[in-house]
Amino acid sequence: MQSRSNNSYQNDHFNNRLSSAARAKEAALAKFRALPGPNDPAVLARQEAQMAVAAAREARAAERKAARQREAEELAAAQRAQAAEQARLEAEAAAAAIERAAQEAAEAARAEAMKLDAEARAALLDSEAKARALALAAEQKALRDARYAARKARR
Repeated sequence: MQSRSNNSYQNDHFNNRLSSAARAKEAALAKFRALPGPNDPAVLARQEAQMAVAAAREARAAERKAARQREAEELAAAQRAQAAEQARLEAEAAAAAIERAAQEAAEAARAEAMKLDAEARAALLDSEAKARALALAAEQKALRDARYAARKARR
C-alpha cells in the first residue's frame, strides 16, 4: 500500500511539474507575443537612436583620425624645418671653416712673402755691404800702393 500512495505522490509531483512547465512556456510565449513588431514606432525610434549613436561614433572616429593625421603632418613639417635649419647651420659652419682656412692661407702667404722680402733685402744689404767692403779694400790697397810708390820715388 505504501507504494501506491508513494506512487500517487510522485505522480502528483510529476503533474505539478508538467503543468508548471506548461505555464512557464505559455508565459514565455505570451511575453514574446507582447513584444512590439518591426514596424512599431518604439522599435523604429530605438533603431533610429542606435543609428544616430553609431553615426556619431563614426564621426568621432573620423575626427580623431583626421586629428592624428594633422598631428603627424605637423610633426613631419616640424622635422623637415628642423632638418633644414640643421643643414643651414652646417652649411654656415662649413663656410666659416672655409673662410678661416682661406684667411689662414692668405696670412701664411703674406708671412712667407714678408720672409722672402726680408731675405731678399738682407741679401741685397749683404751684397751692398760686400761691395762696400770690396770698394774699401780696393781703396785701402790703392792708398797703400800709393804710399809704397812714394817711398820708392824718394829713394
